[in-house]
Amino acid sequence: MWDFSTDPEFQSKLDWMKEFVRKECEPLDMLFPHAGDCYDIGNKKARAIARPLMEEVKRQGLWACHLGPELGGQGYGQVKLALMNEILGRSLWAPTIFGTAAPDTGNAEILAMFGTEEQKQRYLQPLLDGDIVSCYSMTEPQGGADPGVFECTAVREGNEWVINGEKWFSSNARYAEVLIVMCVTNPDVPIYKGASMFLVPADTPGVNILRNTGVHGEPVGEGAHAYIRYENVRVPADALLGEEGQGFAVAQARLGGGRVHHAMRTVGQCQLAIEMMTERAVSRSTKGSLLGDKQAVQGYIADSWIELQQFRLQVLHTAWLIDQGHEYKANQLYIAGIKVASAKVFHDIVQRAIHMHGALGVSDEMPLGHMWIYAAMMGIMDGPTEVHKGTVAKNLLKQARPAEGMFPSAHLLTRREAARRKYEGMY
Repeated sequence: MWDFSTDPEFQSKLDWMKEFVRKECEPLDMLFPHAGDCYDIGNKKARAIARPLMEEVKRQGLWACHLGPELGGQGYGQVKLALMNEILGRSLWAPTIFGTAAPDTGNAEILAMFGTEEQKQRYLQPLLDGDIVSCYSMTEPQGGADPGVFECTAVREGNEWVINGEKWFSSNARYAEVLIVMCVTNPDVPIYKGASMFLVPADTPGVNILRNTGVHGEPVGEGAHAYIRYENVRVPADALLGEEGQGFAVAQARLGGGRVHHAMRTVGQCQLAIEMMTERAVSRSTKGSLLGDKQAVQGYIADSWIELQQFRLQVLHTAWLIDQGHEYKANQLYIAGIKVASAKVFHDIVQRAIHMHGALGVSDEMPLGHMWIYAAMMGIMDGPTEVHKGTVAKNLLKQARPAEGMFPSAHLLTRREAARRKYEGMY
C-alpha cells in the first residue's frame, strides 16, 4: 500500500538529528568553513570539537547508518537514509559527524564488498571509525569522467603493479591515508573489462600532487581537489581491489549509491535556500511594502516550494524502489533521473534566493554563493548531466515500439476508423 508516514520511533530520531545538526554541526561550519576542513585529520582544533560529537552520534545509534550492523552501522534502507540525509545536507560538517561523508562512504562500501580481509583490517575499520580519510582517484585531465579515454595504466611486473598516468580532481587526496585508483590494466579489451582498481597508500613514492585545485571562491592552490601524477608508483600484487579487470564493476557499485545520496542531501540544501527566501521576504521592504507582498517574489517562493516537493518525492520514490531489493542497475532509469533533477532544481532555487538577497546574496557574507557553485558541481560530479539524460532516454526508448503503418499510433483518423470497425453495427 502507499504510505507517506514515518513510524514514531524513527521520527524521534529524525527530530533529534534536526536539533543536533542545528546546535552542534552548523557552528562547526562557521569555524571551519572550507570544503576540505572536515577531512583534515591533522586539524587538532577541529577534531577536538568533532570527536565528542561523533561519540554522541554513536551513542544515539546513528553512526554510519548506511552500513550493516557487522560494520558498525544500522543497515538502514534507502528511504530512511533519504530522510536522514536531507537533514545532514544542511551542514558541511554533519556528514562527517554522522560517519557518512563522501567519498569515504562509497569507498568504505566497496572495501566491504570487494576488499580482502587484510585490506579491510588496514583501511576499512579506520575509515569506519573516522580515524582516516580516503580518496577516490578516477577522473583524468584529458577525458574527465569518460573511462573510454583513460590513459593511466597499471602494468604487472613480477609481484608488483607499476602505475603511471595522471588523475584530475581527486578529492581530499592531500588529507587521505589511501587512494583508490582506477587504472587501465588491459588496453586491448573494452574498458568495462580492461580496468582495475588499486589501493595505493598516499605516501607511496611516485604519488605526486601537482596542485590542489579549489572551486570558485576558494583561495588558489588551497583547494581539496588534487591534480595527481603517478610516476612509476609500485604497489604489491595484492593491492588490487577486487579482481583484475573488475574496476568498472567496482566503480558502478560505488557510484550508484553516491548519486542517490547526493540527491538526498540536495533536498536539505534546497530547503535551507527556501527558508532564507521566506525570511528575507518578511524582513525586507521596498517601494512601500514587504518583499513578500510583491507578486514576483511570491512566484519565486511558490515555484521553489513546488519544484522541491516534486523533487523530494522523486528521490523518496527512487529510494523506495531500491529498498524493494533490486540492484542499483535495475533502477538505473530512476537514479539517473534524480541525478539530472538534482542539479537543475538546486540551481533554480538557489538562483532565486540569490536574486532576492541582491548584492548580499552574491557576497561572501552569505552561503548562497557557495551553494550556487555546488549546484553547478552537482551537474558534473558522479557523471555529467548530459550522460544521465542519455541514460534516461535510452531506458525509455528500450520500452518504446515503432508504430505500425504510415501514421503514429495516436493518429486520430486511424483510431477513429479502428473504433468504427470494432463496434460496427452497434452505434
